[in-house]
Amino acid sequence: MSLVNLVMPKLGESIMEATILKWHKQAGDTVKQDETILDIATDKVDSEVPSTAEGVIESILYNVNDVVPIGAVIATIRVVGHSPRTEPVTNQYEEAKLVEEIPYQPAKIISQPSTTNAVRFYSPLVLNIAQQEGIGMVELENIPGTGQDGRVSKKDILAYVATRGSNKPVQEVSVVRTENTAASQSFPATQTEARSTNSDVQTTIYTGNVEIIEMDRMRKLISKHMTDSKRISAHVTSFAECDVTNLVLWRNRIKNEFEKRENEKITFTPLFIEAIVKCIKRYPMLSSSVEGDRIIIKKDINIGMATALPSGNLIVPVIKNADQLNLVGLTKQVNNLANNARNGKLKPDDTMGGTFTLTNVGTFGSIMGTPIINQPQVAIMAVGAIKKRPMVIETAAGDSIAIRHMMYISLSYDHRIIDGALGSTFLNAVAKELENFDGNRGF
Repeated sequence: MSLVNLVMPKLGESIMEATILKWHKQAGDTVKQDETILDIATDKVDSEVPSTAEGVIESILYNVNDVVPIGAVIATIRVVGHSPRTEPVTNQYEEAKLVEEIPYQPAKIISQPSTTNAVRFYSPLVLNIAQQEGIGMVELENIPGTGQDGRVSKKDILAYVATRGSNKPVQEVSVVRTENTAASQSFPATQTEARSTNSDVQTTIYTGNVEIIEMDRMRKLISKHMTDSKRISAHVTSFAECDVTNLVLWRNRIKNEFEKRENEKITFTPLFIEAIVKCIKRYPMLSSSVEGDRIIIKKDINIGMATALPSGNLIVPVIKNADQLNLVGLTKQVNNLANNARNGKLKPDDTMGGTFTLTNVGTFGSIMGTPIINQPQVAIMAVGAIKKRPMVIETAAGDSIAIRHMMYISLSYDHRIIDGALGSTFLNAVAKELENFDGNRGF
């Protein structure tokens, strides 16, 4: 008889932790090899963790909603009579990139900073926080780190900032929910704050006709991701208008034949991505990231596409190496990822590695939008609804008015490294690609 450790599996290149959603087995239950033991989640996808051995659950080491580092032992299995399949335990505790972060609980073990003369590594996110909080390098060197080799992670520096200059704990906020027994009232709801004698607790009491809705897990993560992005990047948004009549007429003409031949429906999304990829090749700075004072240009063009889930939340699956796919390949990738997103079948790797993001606000009827950058990327494009409008057309015979299919596109970009000239030039290049679409091309 022997005990086998079940560890939190590696879920993606830079995901460092996951949240336990549900245990399907409890201590004392029998389990077969590859049978699902628990469900876990990152800020992108939910996954099942199978058993690596056949036997009896000896112990469960974490509870539902606990945030667990990758490689940590989460349960033990007692096996008899044969050798189980084992998986290596990885110790990847360096800080994950912001786009893959999920809420972290305080660590139980605090490692001391390295006393060697080696140069200590700090992630761009930690350096940004330190700069905003006025923390110099000497002070930063003295912050204990819980990451690999004593590195300071985001949770370490935020915990330090929260208690900097005092030993008082971070204030807790509690919300008191009042039962709504009154009918709908004609005056707006009011909000009052009452502080108890304990100055560490703030109680908010809502009066009037209100409804309180708790954010679900993904909405909390989206909220954090968006506010962090606005804090990290200097957002600027530029707009352009483009005539997509040729593109619309071409799609209307070939869509039935395309579906019959390829067994796929062609939407506008792969056509937009095709134009974006062509322009990124001409302006590679749009496919980059910022790490401290360095600009990392990504040679692999991986296009993320914001996709609405049935819950109303958004997720961003990524089309890897989009520049190496033709229109048929892009269409199949777009449809496959969108269907998997809506059906909850995305894998962790499906949301990793994006270098530029496209969001179609026109799907919901908006004619334009000002999207927030998907960190650690430096740019995101929004396409609005396509509308027929009377436009002035310049011809050799003179100006005329015609009904055209028009669309607004917008580009939000990180002004730290992308100036208005480059951002506007790239945006207009995409507009020209769409306007000059060859209506006689094949697919």
